[in-house]
Amino acid sequence: MSSNKKTRDDLRNLAIVAHVDHGKTTLVDAMLWQSGVFRDNEQVAERVMDSMDLEREKGITIMAKNTVVTYQGVKLNIVDTPGHADFGGEVERTLNMVDGVMLLVDASEGPLPQTRFVLSKSLEKGLPLIAVINKIDRPDRRIAEVENELYDLLIDLGADDEQLEFPILYTNAKAGIALSSPDGEGENLKLLFEAILEHIPAPTYKEDAPLQFLVTNLDYSDYVGRIAVGKVVSGTLTAGEQITLLKKGENAGNFSLTQVYTYQGLQRLPVDEVKAGDIAAVAGVEDAFIGDTLADPEDPRPLPAISVEEPTMSMDFSLNTSPLAGREGKQVTTRQIKARLEKETLYNVSIRVESKTTTDAFKVSARGELQLAVLVETMRREGFEMSLSKPQIITKEIDGVLTEPLELAVVDVPDEYVGVVTEKLSARRGKMSKMLNNGKGRVRLEFEIPTRGLIGYRSQFLTDTRGTGILTTLVIGHVRFAGEIPGRTNGSLVSDRMGKAVAYAIFHLQPRGSIFVEPGDPSYPGLIVGQNSRPVDIAVNITKEKKLTNIRASASDEALRLIPPRRFTLEQAMDYINDDELVEVTPKSIRLRKKGELKLSGARKNL
Repeated sequence: MSSNKKTRDDLRNLAIVAHVDHGKTTLVDAMLWQSGVFRDNEQVAERVMDSMDLEREKGITIMAKNTVVTYQGVKLNIVDTPGHADFGGEVERTLNMVDGVMLLVDASEGPLPQTRFVLSKSLEKGLPLIAVINKIDRPDRRIAEVENELYDLLIDLGADDEQLEFPILYTNAKAGIALSSPDGEGENLKLLFEAILEHIPAPTYKEDAPLQFLVTNLDYSDYVGRIAVGKVVSGTLTAGEQITLLKKGENAGNFSLTQVYTYQGLQRLPVDEVKAGDIAAVAGVEDAFIGDTLADPEDPRPLPAISVEEPTMSMDFSLNTSPLAGREGKQVTTRQIKARLEKETLYNVSIRVESKTTTDAFKVSARGELQLAVLVETMRREGFEMSLSKPQIITKEIDGVLTEPLELAVVDVPDEYVGVVTEKLSARRGKMSKMLNNGKGRVRLEFEIPTRGLIGYRSQFLTDTRGTGILTTLVIGHVRFAGEIPGRTNGSLVSDRMGKAVAYAIFHLQPRGSIFVEPGDPSYPGLIVGQNSRPVDIAVNITKEKKLTNIRASASDEALRLIPPRRFTLEQAMDYINDDELVEVTPKSIRLRKKGELKLSGARKNL
């Protein structure tokens, strides 16, 4: 058979990768506008690629998405990838669809942990690189240093001489400007488009090879069912044709393609066929899963399956068994929770779900706390109620030695907080590996620290640095189990009865610690209503009202002054709880509670 290779000069496939908040999605917005995808009078949301509500609220990309821009007759398939290490599974499978990578780096922050992650994956696949230094309008920009850091990172990751020969462009994504020099002037992104055409290779394929289509993403439509998204590696996808589904190289049956789609701008359009080299979507293969191959029934040839790094953290999802269960949510049964978690594994290759020995609990493993929190937040918005345990790290035994995940924590803080951050991370078994002072009042510290040491630290970090610090992390391997790591030392104030919180009770409990509820909030035995200032848990009556008499005091009662309650976000609640506590999650509320029966030291019936 001939090994004749053809090139699709009318196509380019590239992924845009960067650390969180370095401007990927904003740059894609500008590329869409300048390529004429939108009409001049069309109403388009800012960061149009952030299609999930959570993405807009958090300002981060969670799901990889592709769009198409046309420039000088060439179709550019652009994939916007997540910038947080917890969603690395999205990046890993996306890189299987593309022929090159555009790496965005902030002009002030420079390369950060996720930059290292995506670069290492790109270098492993031999993908060519275009570097873009974004936010050049920042007053604290340090472009020369950032360029040096980028080269140092590439050398550190083992890049060869050819991979080190990459172009560098300078952009202001908000203004839609790309420059060849940081001090130059420009009006548009023309230089960026031309760099893509010049440096990202056109896809190649064997002209006489049979159909091979690698499934890298899944979608769903109420009209056509499951939709498989991926790259046509060879051959042609034709609507109505018969294909063979290959799972791990094994034949899993023949299917008929009911629809074949291509992408144009942000739209998915039905077409008769899609040729090799292009990114497409197909309907009609209900059993398709990420990593499967769609092949020619006459000559089925499997493609290498997509491999992603293993999860590092797990958490138990269980039935909400509190007295308030079922009041706020619609999806409250074990069967519904199980079905939703199993559905998540179809779309998310880095999530694992196992049934626990108890019938109403499931162990969910993921890349990190944020990935777990996003899954829970998505489920509660869909009407689910559940209880969550404290996140646990996943240990491994390597050569007979118990090991745990090790992370690189990069901390960016003002000078005055270096001491307190170093002290806290060192107590959590962190070892400082690098310290860089940029001379402008901020210091960058790098620590190697067990993942366990970071659980519950983020909220403490924000408190210690008065909200001015930036903490980013990346799993870099495994290390010998480090032994005990100190956690939360404070006990809890636990309600001992049903009812509603009362201002009088809260006022008299305030000296004992911080309170989590306000007057009118529901209460039940086992609900955590506050944090004790001492290490023990104590039972309290949060519903106690003032006893009224017909004797009037000489001075009228003063209004009770209540300190505003401490409220938790979902991530903060997951960080805060101890092993004997749970987070109760409903569509409207996040509560903390004790597991099982009340067993408290120093229990009190009265205030």
